[in-house]
Amino acid sequence: MNNFKKTFQLNIAMESKKLPNSAFIYVLSVLSCIICCLGGFGIISAVISYYLASKSEGIYKMNPEAYDNYATVKKGKIIAIIGIVLNVIVIGITIWTLSTIGWDAWSEEFVRKWNEGLERGM
Repeated sequence: MNNFKKTFQLNIAMESKKLPNSAFIYVLSVLSCIICCLGGFGIISAVISYYLASKSEGIYKMNPEAYDNYATVKKGKIIAIIGIVLNVIVIGITIWTLSTIGWDAWSEEFVRKWNEGLERGM
């Protein structure tokens, strides 16, 4: 009976755990790619996702046998890098556009297009 108890405790100790924030990292990085079109505001979630993924990677490297969802964290980190690049491109295009045509011309064009859309919708 004592041998059974030791075997049971050993099996429980050998079960692998999940890395912290793995699903959150993945969701944030995908979200950063989706909202990159909104003026580059997705860079916030991309940077947070990258930071959390780097932290989880460090935890994994200290004890690789203990965790089983490293692939999810690694995918999240790659998507976060893609999100950072996309958001930097959108921010660059926004800055370039505003510096070449100016804020006034851009806002007038935006209002004109908005009004055209409202007229067509009615």
